[in-house]
Amino acid sequence: SYANHNGLHISRAIMSENVGRVSLSQGTGALGTASTSNLGGTLQFTSADPDDVMGASINGTMGSDGAQRGFLRFDSGALESGTRMFLSYADQQTDKWKGDGAQEHQYINFKIVQPLGDVRVTGFYSRSDRAETDYQDMSREMIRRLGRDWDNYSPDYARAIAAAQGNFTGNVNSLDDAYWNAAGLREDDLAYVALDVPVGETIEWKTTAYFHQNEGQGLWGTPYVPTPDGAPLSIRTTEYDIDRRGIISSVTFEVGAHSINAGIWYEDNEFNQARRFYGEPSLTAPTRSFSRFQRDPFFTQWEYEFTTETVQFHLQDAWQVNDDLRLEFGFKSMVVDVEADTITGAVKTGKIKTDEKFLPQIGFVYSLNDSNEIFGDVARNARALIGSATGTSPFSASQSAFEEIRGQIEPETSTSWELGWRFHTDNLEGVVTAYLVDFEDRLLAIQQGSAIIGNFNALANVGSVRSTGIEAGINWQINGWLSWFNSSSYNRSTFEDDFISGDTPVPVSGKTTLDSPEWLLNSELGVDTDRLFAKVHVKYTGERYYTYLNQGGVGGYTLVNLNAGYRFPAFGFMKELVAQLDVTNLTDRDYISTIGSGGFLNADPSGTAQTVLPGSPRQYFFSVKGVF
Repeated sequence: SYANHNGLHISRAIMSENVGRVSLSQGTGALGTASTSNLGGTLQFTSADPDDVMGASINGTMGSDGAQRGFLRFDSGALESGTRMFLSYADQQTDKWKGDGAQEHQYINFKIVQPLGDVRVTGFYSRSDRAETDYQDMSREMIRRLGRDWDNYSPDYARAIAAAQGNFTGNVNSLDDAYWNAAGLREDDLAYVALDVPVGETIEWKTTAYFHQNEGQGLWGTPYVPTPDGAPLSIRTTEYDIDRRGIISSVTFEVGAHSINAGIWYEDNEFNQARRFYGEPSLTAPTRSFSRFQRDPFFTQWEYEFTTETVQFHLQDAWQVNDDLRLEFGFKSMVVDVEADTITGAVKTGKIKTDEKFLPQIGFVYSLNDSNEIFGDVARNARALIGSATGTSPFSASQSAFEEIRGQIEPETSTSWELGWRFHTDNLEGVVTAYLVDFEDRLLAIQQGSAIIGNFNALANVGSVRSTGIEAGINWQINGWLSWFNSSSYNRSTFEDDFISGDTPVPVSGKTTLDSPEWLLNSELGVDTDRLFAKVHVKYTGERYYTYLNQGGVGGYTLVNLNAGYRFPAFGFMKELVAQLDVTNLTDRDYISTIGSGGFLNADPSGTAQTVLPGSPRQYFFSVKGVF
């Protein structure tokens, strides 16, 4: 989520305590979703409404590595006018589990609901201020040579200066083994006003108008660009400014056994992206904080403005054929126009358009009896070409390369098939799903040189991917206080076509796709009485690859997590008091959590690609929640 050009991560949009509902549309996604990048299932997060009764809740957490988090929410309750609102604030910070630096997040959520007769008006505002000191990207060879606890030089500025001059100490042997420091900064303001208007008994109209503004910087202390008349290093940033406004409107008609829904989404997004360098004039002590936005650069390498206009329409019908069979079918169409303008740097000017007029979807649910149903669906989806100077964007190439590819580059598309069975009894419920996904016109941005140097990518359509798999989940309520949940997923996802990187053929046909384990297994045993609750969670993640030729693999691993808590009886003005202990990575497993952090590559025979991150060791967290 560091290089968003048109959105933000859900954790920056809404606090976890204020999430009211999470809806999953399996496999093929939801037609009305306001997204032009979704090729599969859809997770939709809905904020909780303000409470009807005045009250407050306070949560506090402390734990390993100086972790602390405070949350406060006040609900007005229903006023005489029918108005309900809440205001909440959270502040969290923690030290990194290795190396130096903090990860901080402050945010505000406000929501108001106002009934006007049968009409419902909702307003929501979120402010997020997040500053994270980053971990150093590592390689398998670095982990062997330097240890899993290796990180960037901060706070040892003298060692960073010496390394930038080529004077390495310890087991360090290159400029890229560590940098002075690194961080990601994001400030987001997100708001919407929504109207829910019933028209008679059979028509409902919903409209939401929204805006989102973001300022972001990704910072690296680079030894490749010295500060003029200063240190032999500087701070390199990639800067992101988003200003997007849009409207989502839909109307639903109930006509006999049919529920017909039509909707439109329009968005205008102004995205500014820049690469700048900020000076460190001192050789003896740092003058800039990586947890604050940098100002007054000594050099702007490039800056571009991307304007993206999106129009998406959908039409669908949910037809209750009879008591047992429900059909849903429809389509969406999207037109996305992107225009790039050069402010500074190598020219990147031009327009590109994604025009997908018919993306159909059909699904069914059939009840075999009161306890069993089968379901299936098939959908065609597309991911619009994006406006960005980095990533899988046509504008990540040079101007001449853009002119060469823009008449032939195609957006990525997918066709998803799914068939499943759901069942439930008095103490068992479960689901089994099989799927097939044909993914076409895969876009590959081939990085030119080291990630920190920041050369432009080369972008091309490089063929297809086929994914087949089966997923199963079952929850057994053993008795009134003991439950056991298990899930498993088998996925076989392979490249279907070879491609060429520069002048070199890359024979990937039949190879497993990147970062896609064949096996995922979960098991969770839970105890829940009136007062005491506890869960033991075990998760297995299978082998994953970060090279197209499957030469760079990360072995599978199993993690065990534990939580236990107690609900105290209500007393006085306190309606609820809960204390909870969480232990993550209970067995203190040494494992690789993230791959591809520095990009993916064709091969890594020596294990020197800096693109993996070790997972955190065992950590403890203690929380208390009070409701008044």
